[in-house]
Amino acid sequence: MLLAKRRARIALRARRSAGRSFSALDARLPLADLVKGGLRKAFPDHWSFLLGEIALYGFVVLLLTGTYLALFFQPSMGDVTYAGPYGPLRGLRVSEAYASTLRISFEVRGGLLIRQMHHWAALVFVAAIGVHLLRVFLTGAFRRPRELNWVVGLTMFLLALVEGFAGYSLPDDLLSGTGLRTAQGIMLSVPVIGTYLSFFAFGGEYPGEDIVSRLYPVHILLVPGLLLALVTLHLLLIVHLKHTQWGGPGRTGRNVVGKPFFAHYMAKSAGLFFMVAGVLGVVSAVAQINPVWAYGPYRTDIVSTGSQPDWYVGFLEGALRLMPGAETRLWGHTLSWNPFVAGVLLPGALFTGLYAYPFVERWISPDKGEHHLCDRPRHRPARTALCASVLSAYTVLLLAGAQDLFAFIFDLPLPGLTWALRVALLVLPVGTFWLTRRICLALQRRDIGLLRRGAQTDQVHQTVEGGYRPVHRALSAEERYPLLVLRLPGPVRPPPAPTTGERRPRRVVRRLRTALSHWYHEDGLRPSLSEEDRRTVDAILAGPGDREPGPGD
Repeated sequence: MLLAKRRARIALRARRSAGRSFSALDARLPLADLVKGGLRKAFPDHWSFLLGEIALYGFVVLLLTGTYLALFFQPSMGDVTYAGPYGPLRGLRVSEAYASTLRISFEVRGGLLIRQMHHWAALVFVAAIGVHLLRVFLTGAFRRPRELNWVVGLTMFLLALVEGFAGYSLPDDLLSGTGLRTAQGIMLSVPVIGTYLSFFAFGGEYPGEDIVSRLYPVHILLVPGLLLALVTLHLLLIVHLKHTQWGGPGRTGRNVVGKPFFAHYMAKSAGLFFMVAGVLGVVSAVAQINPVWAYGPYRTDIVSTGSQPDWYVGFLEGALRLMPGAETRLWGHTLSWNPFVAGVLLPGALFTGLYAYPFVERWISPDKGEHHLCDRPRHRPARTALCASVLSAYTVLLLAGAQDLFAFIFDLPLPGLTWALRVALLVLPVGTFWLTRRICLALQRRDIGLLRRGAQTDQVHQTVEGGYRPVHRALSAEERYPLLVLRLPGPVRPPPAPTTGERRPRRVVRRLRTALSHWYHEDGLRPSLSEEDRRTVDAILAGPGDREPGPGD
């Protein structure tokens, strides 16, 4: 009895002490708001929303493994004589960066495993960000009010590409040196300032003495710091703006249906982290990647046979190989079109278009309200077809980056293969756009048929004439929901007759907006709804914002 009372007094003191500590911290930090608004915040429970978390946990693995590798790596291009355990290279003059990479691989305990885990994690990190951006794009999760978060995510993807290339170039082996030589050629192709860019990056004439020592702080400090800041901003925006979700019973534009962050979602997310780290560890232990000892140290007079960059910059390699060689001499300057178009204009146009897309789509759409429910890709045929078209062009460029290997393996003439890939780069995106748009329309018609006739069963009914007719069943409320709840705005209204005093550029812009809007929104098939269904759908989709009247209003 006495022991029980003592335990009760101790528990009471602990609760009072914890309460006083919480109150003291809450007076200085927003702990109460964090507990109420953060720990109990709902997150939708769908597998597609885990893609961003895979990227986040790949980044965590990169930070942990990169910290370990930084303890042993020497970012210097000074010459040393290799005297390590790897026999074929013993006695060669190599750079300190290359020698330290060999030391990590063969002499540091667990060094090779950590090196390979770091490289595999980089590939997973970039791939997960890319697939996550595709999910956001195809479902329309970049629309108002999340345009800023789209810009943040796209900037993270761009920084991840820079980070991957910088880390890939640090070992100073023959493969990475070939990549740096390509990068230097792209720098030199920039009109007027190209030579200055190359001298600044390499510390003089190529290959210089400073490129590794300059890439090193960019790789371990600058870009990771920017990524960490953007990840924090990205998560804060998700918490503030709330998560998008797929349409379903009880899910509207004004709520989020899912598991609370603590403890359900936190436990699942922690399990995903250990799964990502475990898979990376297993793959790193059984699958060799980037064996720098097989490539040898970099020399400017040797090019690695069959050299290919990592997949995320492979499209640039393919663009360089497909772009015909051409030069223009203007005002004492030579403009080399091959590296300039493929290495500067192409990625510049790609990322400029990606940054501008949310604002362009909003400009040509009459719907100006907020969007919190995910689109089904079939309901946005133009957007889905654009995505598929760009991916087809990317695939052609990626294959072109290995055209020499394909020609060797399949015994094909290299000039003929190059011209075939050039034609495919011009024809395949157009064909992919048309086919994807037709597929989206076919899927829309299928959905309308399901609403009208119901789902087909495995039973048939024999008619009095002796024929057979499939038996359909009515869709359940859960099955009807995603087919009914969709917002398909029509195109904007055509501009009225020009008024007196209206300037011609403004009329041209208005006509351009109308033409793009009709092209973009012309393929929306709207199911015929009963009045009750229409009121239900309008109530679900109702949200803050306004809408311009369309021609069908």
